This record gives sequence, structure tokens and C-alpha cells, in this order.
Amino acid sequence: MSQTSRTIRDLNTTLLSNLKEVFSVVSSNEPILTNKAYDETPKKPLNQIDETPKKTLNQIEIPLNCSGHNLTGTCPTNNNQILTNNQDHSSTSTCPDYFRWIHEDLRPWAHTGVTKEAIEKAQKTANFKLVILKGKAYLETYEKAFQTRDTFTLWGILQLLRKYPGKLPDLELMFDCVDWPVVPSDEYSGPNGVDPPPLFRYCGNDATLDIVFPDWSFWGWPETNVKPWEILLGELNEGNKRIPWMKREPYAYWKGNPSVAETRQDLMKCNVSEKQEWNARLYDQDWGREAQQGYKKSDLAGQCTHRYKVYIEGSAWSVSEKYILACDSPTLLVKPHYYDFFTRGLIPVHHYWPIKEDDKCKSIKFAVDWGNSHKTKAHDIGKAASNFIQEELKMDYVYDYMFHLLNSYAKLFRYKPSISDKAVELCVESMVCKAEGNEKKFMMESLVKGPSNTNPCTMPPPYDPPSLHAQIRRKQGSIQRVEFWETSYWKKQNTKS
Repeated sequence: MSQTSRTIRDLNTTLLSNLKEVFSVVSSNEPILTNKAYDETPKKPLNQIDETPKKTLNQIEIPLNCSGHNLTGTCPTNNNQILTNNQDHSSTSTCPDYFRWIHEDLRPWAHTGVTKEAIEKAQKTANFKLVILKGKAYLETYEKAFQTRDTFTLWGILQLLRKYPGKLPDLELMFDCVDWPVVPSDEYSGPNGVDPPPLFRYCGNDATLDIVFPDWSFWGWPETNVKPWEILLGELNEGNKRIPWMKREPYAYWKGNPSVAETRQDLMKCNVSEKQEWNARLYDQDWGREAQQGYKKSDLAGQCTHRYKVYIEGSAWSVSEKYILACDSPTLLVKPHYYDFFTRGLIPVHHYWPIKEDDKCKSIKFAVDWGNSHKTKAHDIGKAASNFIQEELKMDYVYDYMFHLLNSYAKLFRYKPSISDKAVELCVESMVCKAEGNEKKFMMESLVKGPSNTNPCTMPPPYDPPSLHAQIRRKQGSIQRVEFWETSYWKKQNTKS
């Protein structure tokens, strides 16, 4: 395990012992419902993105030739020559701050590099291996993933190659499309630790070394009728305008599948009934019934109807988080155990309100009561989150994250990637030309028409230990401060009763 990872873990273990110091800013006679954590948020956004004017160039479009592919069954051979003439080196924006986690995610291989032996070890749970050679993709499938997770992950990588043709070095990667991470860090730590397998997946946690990558739903999720992110992001922005925040239902809203995790089943106990009112309105999402009814009640852009939205993990992280954060309503985020590629850029009490995992109902009720008593500050939290999603998670930055992650990963290779006999060339035509229904529709809607006129955003530098420690302390301190207010609130309620 790296020195930085050990330091982070040690720091987290000692934070609770410093609780008195954290709460020293809240005097004993201070009103409990004063949002000091929010007031301490810097006026200048922590993840501010510097933009520079972009040069206007003629957009080159890459032809899509299904008739030719259907005749020959082979991928086009002339696209690379067309694309190399569209190289532009104009400066672009600085990447969002969460891109800095790329350095941390790849740190386990910073000194040893990526070896062929390490790659082969990652095959144990991988769904597929993807090789990129001279700008072309080659696929070797080990096991079909659930639904179309692998299909749309691969589709997304092909779009990256169209957006930035010829810019990625040669590489091989193993990808596991299952939810939960599987590379335990403690097995690869210590003086006798061996190189961990570099395994890509959609989420990670503090006890694993899996490399996080944008999930398939950014290009669409046909089985649930979730549109590609670029389209849905615009619809969510419009959906926010339908009902002003002050006119939304003054409760916490959640809709999802509770059967996938005990913590979600526990959440359902917080629903309103004749005997209790926890300020929550919770709904079981039956995807089978939704499909039969044409998904009329699962329109994500039409779910910005309540002042507060609950996010809770399923079997691991959930793709729903980005849709919930985009609603202009404060996200009540039940303590998570997993992170995806962008969520480490979120700041508690600035982008979301933390909810206890072991006392959800009381925690949700307090959060809603606080928000309804401090409407301006509560709405500011909701707006900060939706601004983050609209500005720092737009599709261009999703592609740029993929680019920088894969580019940095490829530079760690200690051998020359090669194609196995079982690998087949993968191209846009080989995927979209045979697709049907929503699968084909979402592929066409998310198709990158041609190469970008600008380079990817500029990567921020790695964290130095002091700044990383300060960020962790600030986040944990904000969460503990909310817990302190909440405990005091319920003590007062019990005294009154």
C-alpha cells in the first residue's frame, strides 16, 4: 500500500478522537441550527474551472458506413488517415479538481509500472480485455456482463477514440462490470507485497485498489430507458425550471429498488404512515411494471418535484447519484461506502447534506426540518450540486477524464501491448450496425460525430500530503458538525416531550 493511502487511513482513524477540537467552533450557547459549516465554505468555488476562449475550426465528421460493414464484416481502414489531419494544439480549460484522484488511483503502480503478469492476474474476474493499438480497439470477451453494461462501456471508449483520434498510447486493460470492487489493498501492502492487478470498474472504496472509470449509463441504459447523459443533462436542466424550489413538496423524496440492499430496505421504514412522519416520501421502483407501462412514471427529468432528494447506495454505488444531484434540491446523502470517478469532488454541506446510516429516519427528519427553517442556505446546497453536475460533469469532461486516466495508465506499461488470437477488432460499425431498438437509438444519440477541435482539458497536479489531509479533515469535520447539531436537536425534542 502507498504511503499516501496509509496516511489517509491513519488520518481517518484519528479524526473521531479529535471530535472536541472539531466542535470547538460551536459554542455551548450557540443556536443549534446555525449552518456554520456552510458559512465557512469559501466564496470562490473549490473546484473552479478556468476557461480560455476556444478557436473555432471546421468540424470534421467521421462517416458511418453500415452498408459497407454489412457486406464485408470488417471495420473501416481509411478513417485514421482522415483524422490525423485534424490535429489542433490550442489550449483548453483546466480539468475539474476531481481529476486529481487519477494520480491517487494509479499510485499503486507508480514505481513498479504495469507488467504483463499483473494484467493477467486481473483476468480472474474481468468481463473483457480491451487492447488499443495505433488508435484501434481490439476486444477479447471472457464473460458477458449484466444487461448491456459491457456493450455501452465499450461504446463509450470507441467514442473517446473518435473524439481524440491518435492521441492515446497503446495499452491493454481488464474491465470488471460487476458493482463491487474486488482488489483488496491489504493483500498488496507491506515490504513483501506483490504488484496488484490493475482492474478497471465503475466504483471503489477505501479498502480496495480497483481503478474507477465512468459507468455505462453515460451513453444510455436501454433496459431502464435512461437516455445518454448529454441529452439527459439538458432535460434535467429544463426539468428544474418546471417547479421553483420553494413551491416543491417540503419533503425528502426517493424512488428506487429497495430489494438490492438491506440499507435500502431499512430506508423504507422511514416512509410516512398513520403512526409516524419522518418527512420522507419513499417509493418502490418496479422496473418490470415500468417497462410494461412505457416508463411513464420513471422520467428522471420529471422527478424534481420535492425540496429534498435522498441518495442511498444499493449493492455498491448507484448510477442514480448524478441524476439526484442534478435536481436543484439538496441531496440527503446516506453515508456512502463507495465512490465513483467524480464523487470524491463533492463537499459535505456544500454539495450535499450528510445522513447517518444507522439512524436514517431521525437524520432525514432533522435534515428536512433544518432545510425548511433555513430555506436560502438549503437551496444554495441544492444549487451548488446541480451547478457541479452541469458544469463539471458535462460530457466533454467525462471524455477528458477517460482520456487522462487511460493516457496516464498507458505510460506505466513495462511491456509492449499486443493482440491475442482470440481478440477481434472493435469499431463503431461493428456495434451500431447490428444493434436494435433502444440500444441502437442510444448509440446513435451518443455517437461522437468527429474529432474534437481542441485538446483535452489540462490535468491538475497530484495532491501533496498537506492539501490532501486538509481536504479530508474539512470533509470529515463538516459531517461530524452536522451529527453534533442533529444530536443536540433530538435531545431538545426529547426534553420537550
